[in-house]
Amino acid sequence: MRRFASLLVFFAVPAALFAQQSAAPQPAATAEAPAQPVLDAEALIAQSNWQAAESKLNVWLTTHPTDARALFDAGYAADAQNQLDNAAAFYRRAIAADPSSLEAHLSLGLLLARQGKLDEARPELEKSTTLDPGAAGPALKARAWRALAQIDRAQDPAQASTDLMEALKLSPETPDDTLLAAELAESTGDLDGAEKAYRRLLAQNPKSVDANEGLAHILIARNQYPEAETLLRTALAQSPDNPTLTAQLATVLADEDKGEALPLLEKLHTDHPQNTAITSMLAEVRAEAGDLAGSDQLYTTLLAASPRDPSLLIAHGQNQIRMMRFAEAYQVFEQATQAAPANADAWSGLAFAASKMNRPSVVIQALTERAKYEPDN
Repeated sequence: MRRFASLLVFFAVPAALFAQQSAAPQPAATAEAPAQPVLDAEALIAQSNWQAAESKLNVWLTTHPTDARALFDAGYAADAQNQLDNAAAFYRRAIAADPSSLEAHLSLGLLLARQGKLDEARPELEKSTTLDPGAAGPALKARAWRALAQIDRAQDPAQASTDLMEALKLSPETPDDTLLAAELAESTGDLDGAEKAYRRLLAQNPKSVDANEGLAHILIARNQYPEAETLLRTALAQSPDNPTLTAQLATVLADEDKGEALPLLEKLHTDHPQNTAITSMLAEVRAEAGDLAGSDQLYTTLLAASPRDPSLLIAHGQNQIRMMRFAEAYQVFEQATQAAPANADAWSGLAFAASKMNRPSVVIQALTERAKYEPDN
């Protein structure tokens, strides 16, 4: 596959990491019957009248500062108003008042995870998986396992899979679970498992953009371009403005050497001019279409931001050679060999440019260096 394959996932904009779990759970049940002011506040919470509920709870907590249920409700109301620091403080006080509250541990863990404080979130979520959910039922504990799976997915996909399995023991599989299972399988190299999961999700919902993107990624990785093209054209008919699907189709068409890739990439570049992956891909396709000047203009822009990027330097140097600017190419390939001494393509380019400039000693040196990394051709 071409070196611009990174574009395949560049546009992936997953749902917020913990969007599924972002809403705070219902107010916690306690062994003692709640006081009437707390019940009144919960009725206001049920109506999403957060400020009125907050006022009632603040009055009550002035004289009952260790009421775990009221503290949890106050955290709930603050959470709903995006007062995250206040919410975290109330949840912590609720935990101090009642360490066995699964809801308080879970809500604090989810809040911390949404703030990106994953190291702090994990202990709260892990604790909530060990507690009795009470009347809330096992689904609440499953929520904690799913949150742990989201935390683990990047650093430890195997553990994330275990977390997800624990969640599925407690509640039915959801489409989000199937998607996560597919992504975890793909991240561990189990492309067959990932493909099966993506296809299972598409069987349930053929319009799932995430599943179409995921399956297309698998097919492209396996060089199954005709099937990927068919899949992507169908998906784009349903979501014509989706940039990830468009980028994937452009990748497929470019690898199939179809002329449609260029106009697709030109439009993507117009819509996303700061996206370096698109710019790089467009530069390569322009060069292959014979627009060397247009291609090199893009490489020059990219190199201004990343002057020692070996892949950009090599592509820029190759354009210079094709335009017969051998002195410029020589300088560019010198920079490329300095930036990436183990890159055989950089040494090949330097050898060719040196031969055109009648510098045989440099040619011999460059070919000698190249031979350290790839066989002579």
